[in-house]
Amino acid sequence: MQQSRDIHSDHPLRHLTEAQFMALGGNAVVYVKHVKADSLAGLVPEDEIESGDDYHIVVSADGSPLMVADSEEAVTDWLSGQNFGIVALH
Repeated sequence: MQQSRDIHSDHPLRHLTEAQFMALGGNAVVYVKHVKADSLAGLVPEDEIESGDDYHIVVSADGSPLMVADSEEAVTDWLSGQNFGIVALH
C-alpha cells in the first residue's frame, strides 16, 4: 500500500506554480476533510477543541485551511454562502 501512496504524492498537479494553479481555478476549489482534534494543532486554540473528538476542516485547493467545524451541518451552512467548487474526501 505504501507504493500506492508514493505514486499519488508525486502527482503532476502537486508541481504547478502558483500562477499555473490559479489559471486552473485553484482559488475556487476547496475540499472537506474529516479529522481528529489532534490534527488541528496550530490551527485552532487548544482550549477550543476536545482531544479525541471528530472535526471537519474546509481547505482551499492550495492547502490553506479556511474553516474548522465540529459538525457536517456547520460546514454545509458555511459553504452554502460561498462560491466554491467542492470535493468531499472520505
